Amino acid sequence: MESTRRFGKYRVEREVLDEERLEEVTQRKTYSDTHPSLTERLKDSLRCTVPRLKQSVMSSLPVLYWLPKYPVWDYGMPDLVAGISVGIMHLPQGMAYALLASLPPVFGLYTSLYPALIYFFFGTSRHISIGTFTILSIMVGSVTERVAPDGDFLKSNGTNITAEVDITARDLYRVQVAAATTVLGGLIQVVLGLVKFGFVGTYLSEPVVRAYTSAAAAHAVVAQLKYIFGVSPTRYNGPLTLVYTLKDVCSLLPQTHLPTLVVSAVSMAFLIAAKEVNSFLSPKLPVPIPVELITIVAGTLISSYANLNSNYTISVVGKIPSGLIPPSVPDVNLFQKVIGDAFALAIVGYAISISLGKTFALKHGYKVDSNQELVALGLSNTVGGFFQCYSVGPSMSRSLIQETTGGKTQMAGVASALIVLVTILKLGPLFQDLPKAILASIVFVNLRGMFKQYSDIVTLWKSSKIDLVVWLVTWVSSLLLNLDLGLAASITFALLTVIFRTQLPTYSVLGNVPGTELYVDIDTHREAKEIPGVTIFRSSATVYFANADLYLEALKEKSGLDISKMIIYKKRQEAKQKRRQKRAERRVKRQAKRERRAQKAAKQDTCMDEDVTDKEEQGCTERENGTVFVIPTTTTTPTPDSHCRWEYLKGGDPDCTSLGCMSDLQDGDTTTLGSSSEDTLSRDLERVSLGSLGKWSWDIHSIIIDLSTANFIDTVAIKTMKNIFQDFSEIDVDIYMAGCQASVVEQLELGGFFSESITKRRLFASVHDAVLYCLDHRGATSIPIYEPSVDTKL
Repeated sequence: MESTRRFGKYRVEREVLDEERLEEVTQRKTYSDTHPSLTERLKDSLRCTVPRLKQSVMSSLPVLYWLPKYPVWDYGMPDLVAGISVGIMHLPQGMAYALLASLPPVFGLYTSLYPALIYFFFGTSRHISIGTFTILSIMVGSVTERVAPDGDFLKSNGTNITAEVDITARDLYRVQVAAATTVLGGLIQVVLGLVKFGFVGTYLSEPVVRAYTSAAAAHAVVAQLKYIFGVSPTRYNGPLTLVYTLKDVCSLLPQTHLPTLVVSAVSMAFLIAAKEVNSFLSPKLPVPIPVELITIVAGTLISSYANLNSNYTISVVGKIPSGLIPPSVPDVNLFQKVIGDAFALAIVGYAISISLGKTFALKHGYKVDSNQELVALGLSNTVGGFFQCYSVGPSMSRSLIQETTGGKTQMAGVASALIVLVTILKLGPLFQDLPKAILASIVFVNLRGMFKQYSDIVTLWKSSKIDLVVWLVTWVSSLLLNLDLGLAASITFALLTVIFRTQLPTYSVLGNVPGTELYVDIDTHREAKEIPGVTIFRSSATVYFANADLYLEALKEKSGLDISKMIIYKKRQEAKQKRRQKRAERRVKRQAKRERRAQKAAKQDTCMDEDVTDKEEQGCTERENGTVFVIPTTTTTPTPDSHCRWEYLKGGDPDCTSLGCMSDLQDGDTTTLGSSSEDTLSRDLERVSLGSLGKWSWDIHSIIIDLSTANFIDTVAIKTMKNIFQDFSEIDVDIYMAGCQASVVEQLELGGFFSESITKRRLFASVHDAVLYCLDHRGATSIPIYEPSVDTKL
């Protein structure tokens, strides 16, 4: 259909495209062309070619892609310097974070060694440093303390059970629990990566992750208080563990071990001061000062020469075995006890890894494969679990050091692993006299950055109240329910907010921006002009089963048409017409009999009959919920060409049942001797077309539904759309849809939406095309709609 219009200086001359015409012009592919059958897809997946095999191997082992082209002279020295710097950080963090996992410090060193080597072969990020991580260490610690509490390892002497805990047996069992949890979590990550489930990390939004890490930092602080104050609180498990532990520590504060508190205070003061100096001098320093390593070395030397453990009973790290331990198979019987924790560790570890990896990839211009990252992290955990490691992830602090000191590839990770290896083989026993209070102080100071995240509350209050609620719910649930249940509750709540927001979207009526083909909300844009006779309706969210009913109600409200009432009223009027037809037929029969007796008398009797009937049908108002439909009176006999409209009144006294004496028969229910009952019914039905029901002036003849915001449509929404077409057709309103994406059109086809009454000519490529068609179809060529054109004449 060609449309040519001139409005002021604008002239438009182009074809209005509905869906059928658009498919002809663009030659859209069929569903079978774009969606191969299952057999075809299976054959294609099993087809093996040399390029495909090479691509599969390269994607599975990314190291084969970049290592043969590794520029030694350009990247060798920066990677070595970065690796040494990161390796030095691995030593204090590995031992300190092992305490968070309730494991001996040497297992933190193991965790800094094996996973980094595995990630070297399978990872796609060039800058993240895999190893111990605060949040994951805390989560592992909650598992080990729950499955292997101190109460299960009290020493017994014959029939007497002492209050002393068998630390050796407890730690060995906790290592088994941590290894089993790590292997199971790694297997979950590998499986998810192989089935291309890498997008699972996207369900952890930024407010969820930041609130979760803030709550985890609080757990870490409370867990280290016993080392800071030198007290021994009771270990708790399950919900409210944080509250019970904090209450117990506060009750034990009078029993604080003063030498331990002094060591903690001095260590924290030195670390904070040194880090401030480090950040002040960082622009001038090629390599950051290894503050944590200096603290550990100085603390170990002072503790060794001053005999802090024997003279002041300060708790120290204890025996650190030298050398590597052989791999062992984890206890599979523990899997059922830790499967929930393993899944939480898998999701949290991956979410942190992919977010950090993508940050560095965007900065340095390369791509990180989310599914391969999931596989790489899973293999790092799985293989590491066989070597008594616990769950690993990338550390923000170490990754920043690796990137800022010039690291280019994961060769820096290999160099840092070599530093850890030398420490395990030769230097480990030297740290046996290191006070645990120093390691706890390192954890305290390193958590400063996470506590700065509480400023998110102010930021989110200004930007998004819903995200603020998500942040607070995540933080509270993670604090009170522990990290595993808290994560599940947080994700569930975050998804519910998405559902609620899509279930309660913003509905709007669009108007034209003069001089353009743009259509915007008339409530928010003053210059937007509503198209006379056309209502353009849009929802801000996709229509689906959860909001389909609300969508229909909003359409009724925005259009001003109460379809249900109007259809009911129409059916009542049609029933009245049928009753009138029957009465007319009876009157004709009676009149024929009377003509045989006395034609003149019969006419007088018939008139009296009609007057009585008219009086019986007076009163005449229909009222529902404060809405009154009144048939206007007329003093003349209507003709088929006469213009008779229904009058739509709103409000009134709800207790009133009539508005006076208006006769339903005055709309043309007067039958003469020469009239036909069929003609009477035809005229009456024509007047009951509800052309004026619904609005005060009833100027709507078309409704355009803008579906440009919909990215899918389900069966419930398809049925709702069908009902909309059918219901509005009952009141002579044309329904059109515009802006449907190709995928939505395909889903409409598969859902059986189109039929003889609803064809693709009801779908238009844009709202503007639909508007032009409506105006031309209804003969409203004089409507002042503004349309731009490349052919502009002043």
